[in-house]
Amino acid sequence: MTLFPLIAAIYLMVAGGPFGLEDIVSKSGYAGAIVILLATPAVWSLPTALMVSELASALPSEGGYYVWVTRAMGRFWGFQEAWLSLAGSVFDMAIYPTLFVDYLGHFAPTLTAGGRGIWIGVALIAMCALWNLLGAKTVGGSSLAMTIVLLASFAILAGYAGFHRAVPGAAAVPLHDVDILGGILVAMWNYMGWDNASTIAGEVDRPQRTYPLAMGGAVALVAVTYVVPIAAVAMTGLDANRWSTGGWADVARRVCGGGAAGGVLAVAITIGGMLGAVGTLNALTMAYSRLPAVMAQDGFLPPVFAKCRAKTGAPWVAIFACSAAWALCLGFSFVKLIVLDVLLTGLSILLEFAALVALRIREPGLPRPYRVPGGLFGAIAVGVPPLALLVLTVIRNDAEPIGPINALEFGALLIGAGVVCYFLSERIHDHRRSFPN
Repeated sequence: MTLFPLIAAIYLMVAGGPFGLEDIVSKSGYAGAIVILLATPAVWSLPTALMVSELASALPSEGGYYVWVTRAMGRFWGFQEAWLSLAGSVFDMAIYPTLFVDYLGHFAPTLTAGGRGIWIGVALIAMCALWNLLGAKTVGGSSLAMTIVLLASFAILAGYAGFHRAVPGAAAVPLHDVDILGGILVAMWNYMGWDNASTIAGEVDRPQRTYPLAMGGAVALVAVTYVVPIAAVAMTGLDANRWSTGGWADVARRVCGGGAAGGVLAVAITIGGMLGAVGTLNALTMAYSRLPAVMAQDGFLPPVFAKCRAKTGAPWVAIFACSAAWALCLGFSFVKLIVLDVLLTGLSILLEFAALVALRIREPGLPRPYRVPGGLFGAIAVGVPPLALLVLTVIRNDAEPIGPINALEFGALLIGAGVVCYFLSERIHDHRRSFPN
């Protein structure tokens, strides 16, 4: 995979377009949403992108962050890194079929009624699994095409909104349900995933040079495509309370004042939303499926997970196994999926920051084509802002119920399960070494 397809793949893994930002506006208002969307990349995305740029250029191995943490801190922490990422992926990957169904429901409500939406989500996951059998190069090329198409409708919406501003002095409508922490949580999810592309490093052209450039390009593209459409709509005076999950099409209709133009643009944005969900699901299938394959090579999983297609190198057993697990969470609500994803994936990212520091101490002579500035102090300091944001998510998760317990308690159970699974897998691995086939 070359530079521009990698930028597009990273963009889809992180963003997939401005879709999913609607709840930030409804929870925080226009000014609050813009502040959150500008501040979050500075304290969450940029530090993560700097960390990934250094580690991906220094250790461009298939498996990415799992390899980094294992090399820096040993097999136990490497396993926990993979476990947290895969456990988080179960909730993360259910979000995109959910968004796809939401946008399809705006376009044709009868298609998603009566529980059919879940089956549409299952079919979407299966389609992306089959697509990934074609290999990373094909996924990268399709990611570039989908990114261009899905962003075109937002460029038109921003341009139209910019020329149809509200009457000066028009009174703003107060927000009905203010939830700043909820808005920050949604923003963190929308800015999460910078490390995912590292798992395909073995399939990237000149990774030591390509990864830092791709990270810089993707950070800029995500920030611009998030802020500009919302800022443009804010100038029209549209009531922020009218925003809802999957509601960009409704926003387009209201901004255009109804009529044919609004209808056409709403359809275009709906199609873009569906493309964004498909593109993100497809790119993340590629990223996450490499983890079980590499873990199987290390003895943590049965060797069958490492089986790849001879022609494309795609780990087909891992792809289908992951896809089956992702389909299990399609019934969860959007907010519950986000809070669990941010908690588990956020912890895995903190382990990557710890690996950055550990490798600086243990292997100072490791060739690093790109370095986080500031020496050892810079490597430590760059992880502090993401840690602060993760503390906020813990506070928010304590208030989100999942059955008889809250999201924090449910997440703690999953984290504890990772420790148990490690020792079980080590026993199995030792058994295999003692009694070879």
